[in-house]
Amino acid sequence: MSLIREQDAVEIRQSLRDMPNPVRLIHFTQELNLEYGRETRELLTDLAALSDKLSLEVYDFVLDKEKVKEYGVDKVPATIVRNGKDYGIRFYGIPAGYEFSALLAAILDVSRGSSSLGEETKEKLHTLSVPVRLEVLVTPT
Repeated sequence: MSLIREQDAVEIRQSLRDMPNPVRLIHFTQELNLEYGRETRELLTDLAALSDKLSLEVYDFVLDKEKVKEYGVDKVPATIVRNGKDYGIRFYGIPAGYEFSALLAAILDVSRGSSSLGEETKEKLHTLSVPVRLEVLVTPT
């Protein structure tokens, strides 16, 4: 049973159809005592099946220490959206509800290699002299 309803899958397939470049979803999980771990992996598996330009790699947070270090993952479930370049996009927890639409937008932006930010915003961001970590926290309702 898919976590993505067929009606939604049709719309998602349509959105992903015009992806110019492949995107990798790199997912970190663990088998024991992880709230929403199984559901997150199933959701990402279902999503990756909707486009031949979308792939999913799954790593164990406990066993795959080199990959954990490589991507700077500090909690699970964690999902990285990237192509040949790592843009620093990380989703922690299950990307459900409104976060699912944010995940889809991130996939499309990474596929294009650009974001929908305005030019003025991009210029201001280029003036930053130190790395910035932006975190958006949500709670289920």
